[in-house]
Amino acid sequence: MSYPIVRNRRLRSSQALRNLVRESSISVHDLIYPIFVTHGSGLKEEISSMPGVYHLSLDLLQEELKEVTGLGIQAIMLFGVPEHKDAHGTSAHDHNGIVQLATRKIKELYPELLVIADTCLCQFTDHGHCGVVHVNEKTQRAEILNDPSLELLIKTAVSQAEAGADIIAPSNMMDGFVYAIRQGLDEAGYDQTPIMSYSVKYASAYYGPFREAAHSAPKFGDRKTYQMDPANVREALREAESDVVEGADFLMVKPAMAYMDVIRLLRDQFDLPLVAYNVSGEYSLIKAAALQGWVDEKSIVMETMLGFKRAGADLIITYFAKDIAKWLREGSL
Repeated sequence: MSYPIVRNRRLRSSQALRNLVRESSISVHDLIYPIFVTHGSGLKEEISSMPGVYHLSLDLLQEELKEVTGLGIQAIMLFGVPEHKDAHGTSAHDHNGIVQLATRKIKELYPELLVIADTCLCQFTDHGHCGVVHVNEKTQRAEILNDPSLELLIKTAVSQAEAGADIIAPSNMMDGFVYAIRQGLDEAGYDQTPIMSYSVKYASAYYGPFREAAHSAPKFGDRKTYQMDPANVREALREAESDVVEGADFLMVKPAMAYMDVIRLLRDQFDLPLVAYNVSGEYSLIKAAALQGWVDEKSIVMETMLGFKRAGADLIITYFAKDIAKWLREGSL
């Protein structure tokens, strides 16, 4: 029997009843907030394509972290914008590199705040690619070399762990990067440091604003030889399975909004904690529409976050994290 015996609206008749049967929910403990740090002093520079997101110098970190921790956010994703760039991104693994300096300062100020260090080379190389560039003598084409890049990524991960990073988050999409970094961390004595792998990272147009934020746009070509084709989903399983076998502690899907089918696929196949990265372009699209008055920002952000959780994400990296934390605290959702 169906209608009129079955009436699905019975369970929607009040807010309390809807809360009681709600299947997915957002907690402040689900949120990871990205922060961009740079050299200099007194610098709080808004990123033009990402309203409300800033480049921060180290001396202004305390004010930002006080707000973040005060809202109950327990983890940040740390990105660095260096003073010096070269072909091999040496400032990425410099003891006094911007990420290393920021990590030490953060752990001094707020030792319980989890620092997740993005482990990549693109914002540290003068060519903007995530690895070592080599010009093939026969074809005269620039290629991104896989295994030499791994050596630099190991150095970077170890230096970040030495500085106090709680979690290493490699985002470079080189083959074997999880295995290489896991081995390097273990040999350096950081066998308890988890790896949050950017397991499934697509060559996406949604990254545009981030490249302004991190000053990481490639100077030539694109990243399609190492980041995934947006048309592929079975390939995501192969990438994720490789990371599981190589020792990843978290899996990630990036971007999130256009790839919720991939989030669900990974959730159904693997039991590691799963992270959705709500990337810069997704943030900027909502911000732009909200500033025009075309959408209600709070409602559309929270619906989007619930979509990520419903698809199977355990954690969400999002530039909306502080706003979400405030809305949750207000209890107005």
